[in-house]
Amino acid sequence: MSLSAKQTELINDLNLIEDAHERLSALTSYVARTRLPDELKTDDLIVPGCISRVWVHGELRDGLTHFRCAADSPMVAGLIALLCDLYSVATPAEVDEIEPEIWARCGFVKLLSPTRLNGLAAVRARLKELVQGWL
Repeated sequence: MSLSAKQTELINDLNLIEDAHERLSALTSYVARTRLPDELKTDDLIVPGCISRVWVHGELRDGLTHFRCAADSPMVAGLIALLCDLYSVATPAEVDEIEPEIWARCGFVKLLSPTRLNGLAAVRARLKELVQGWL
């Protein structure tokens, strides 16, 4: 499945939950999929520009990306887990090219503070930075 199709499927699945606040709460289910073990939470994996401490780890296996992440804040952990899940098992070129539409199309932009949105942009920038070395 292409990354564009995966993103559309994720958006459609999340939008089955009618209330945007409940939709946001449902993101905690993504945390287990992308959990970063404590021993990998090193300073070099911390994403600058986030209010909470956020760690992102990426690797390329068999030509596809795999991202794991963690955050001090449960809400941030859910948001970045969704982002890491979205961009995992994609080609580096897809990760580099396709921007996340999920925040706007699921109504999260209206619920998140500018600080949180800036933090998500910083995580997106880190993902792009990681794949640049794999292109």
